[in-house]
Amino acid sequence: MRYQRIPTKTKAMADGFNEARALRITEIMTEFQSLQRRIAEYSPNPSPEEYFEEGYEVLRQCRAEAQAVLVAPYPVEPSQVSSSPDDSEKRQLQRIIVDASARRFQSKKIYLRAVAAVRWSNARNSILQSGKPLQQQAVLLQQANANLYTELAAVTDTRIYNEFLETDSEAGYWLREDPPLATILNWIRAHPA
Repeated sequence: MRYQRIPTKTKAMADGFNEARALRITEIMTEFQSLQRRIAEYSPNPSPEEYFEEGYEVLRQCRAEAQAVLVAPYPVEPSQVSSSPDDSEKRQLQRIIVDASARRFQSKKIYLRAVAAVRWSNARNSILQSGKPLQQQAVLLQQANANLYTELAAVTDTRIYNEFLETDSEAGYWLREDPPLATILNWIRAHPA
C-alpha cells in the first residue's frame, strides 16, 4: 500500500505521516512476533550423548538469544521540549520504528541460524536413523557439520537487511523512514539484549 499525506479532521499531524508510521510499526512488529513464534517452535531434544553437538548448541543459543530480544525493555530516552504534541508523537514513532526494525533484524538473524541448526539435526537424524554413530557414517556426519557451518556463515547482516528491503518493497510497505543497516547495527550495539 502506497502512502501519501493523510489529512485528518480530528487533529493536524506534524507532517501528515504519523498514521503511516504507526502502521509501519505494526507491520514490523507482526513479522517480529512471527519470527519469535517460529524460533520458539524449535526445541531440541538430543540424547545426553548428543547434547553438546554443535547444531544442538546453536539451537539452544538461538532460543536464549530470541528470549533476550523478546524481553529487552524499550529504551526510554529523555523527553525533549517539543513545539507541538504532534512533533513529539512523530519523534516517538520514529524511535519505535528503529527499535522495532532492530528487534526484527535480530530475530531474523537468530531464526536463520536456528533453521540451519534444524536442517543439521534432521540430516544427522537421517544419517543415524535413531542409532549411535558408526565408523562408516563419519564422512556423512562431517558433511552435515560442514553444511551447518556453511549455512551459518551465509547469515550475514547485509543479506538479512537486503531480504527485508526486498520483501517489504514488494509488499508495498511505506519504507520512507525505515532505518539503514548502519543505524540498525548501531542500535543493537547500543542496546545489547
